[in-house]
Amino acid sequence: MNILGLDTIGGIVKTVGDIAGDLITTDKERLQLELDGYRAESERMAGQVEVNKIEAGSASLFVAGWRPAVGWVGVAAMAYQFLAYPFLQWGWAALQASGLVQAAMMPPPPLDTDALWVILSGILGLGVYRTAEKVKGVTR
Repeated sequence: MNILGLDTIGGIVKTVGDIAGDLITTDKERLQLELDGYRAESERMAGQVEVNKIEAGSASLFVAGWRPAVGWVGVAAMAYQFLAYPFLQWGWAALQASGLVQAAMMPPPPLDTDALWVILSGILGLGVYRTAEKVKGVTR
């Protein structure tokens, strides 16, 4: 007798596997089910491509302009973090030393660069993909 009941669990798993195997009896049927799944996914992706084309062709800034807006927000955030922020720190210290800013006042905060890199790497990846499309001659 097995205390943990592993023989019983193994038997249940084997029975369920046999029933599932009986539902799909031939290799041809299994391959057809896989092919149907791939077709459904391909149709879903083609639908998304059509939605993207419609969005890109829209004259509305709120529809077609969200990708460039994300890019510009990323550029502004990087400019602040890596160009303006070091100068702000230096200027803040100089203003505190001269007495124009109280010593207890905190300088402006840095940005959360971890989140920034995730967003910008995605945008840069899309930009590289679009450049590759242009090189291959794919039009808008």
